[in-house]
Amino acid sequence: MTGTRYGGSLVRYLRAVIVALPPDDVLVAGLRAGDEEVFARLLDGWSSSMLRLARTFVSTNASAEEVVQDTWLAVFQGVGRFEGRSSLKTWVYRILVRTARKRGDREQRTVPLTSLSVEDAPTVDKGRFRGRDDRYAGGWLVFPQAWPTTESEVLAREVRSVVAAALDLLPVRQQAVLTLRDIDGQSADEVCSLLEISSANQRVLLHRARATVRNHLERYYEATAGGPL
Repeated sequence: MTGTRYGGSLVRYLRAVIVALPPDDVLVAGLRAGDEEVFARLLDGWSSSMLRLARTFVSTNASAEEVVQDTWLAVFQGVGRFEGRSSLKTWVYRILVRTARKRGDREQRTVPLTSLSVEDAPTVDKGRFRGRDDRYAGGWLVFPQAWPTTESEVLAREVRSVVAAALDLLPVRQQAVLTLRDIDGQSADEVCSLLEISSANQRVLLHRARATVRNHLERYYEATAGGPL
């Protein structure tokens, strides 16, 4: 029911509220030089998604935080060997996953079936669609209108807090998939490899996570604008 336009518009919106970082060569040079400002910007930009990714492999939030700390230590120790064969973020995330898997093995964590299965949470309200065979507006009864731009820094900060709150409500696998795909810009193949899930599972998790976040944002704008989008 979502379609490319539905998912694509949310992806563009999520990325629009993320603060851009300098190019990889600048970041790598800063890390190698021990530049505290560069490190602080990376922490602000990546730590939340790193925590969500780590949490899919370990049993507690505290364990995930320790994994992220160990990952940054490994990054500092190994950045001199970074060869640029992948993006810096992909390289860091691979270190994170290796670290998280080792810790998860030590914890002898058993993953609940519910964390790997397809959740039954609602996606998009069926009342927003025409009949299945309708040829107009891709089946939408009322196509979602564009959200306000986030050019204002105040509005951007508010939207980031709304997105963060919506992410916190998602199951950990949905959090990780949506963050990696729509915010961090990882490919579907990269996400499947990092999380060790199938392509079909990745698509379903992403679809449900997008729907939940979009519903959260719509309620926010309805409350602030005084009417539905």
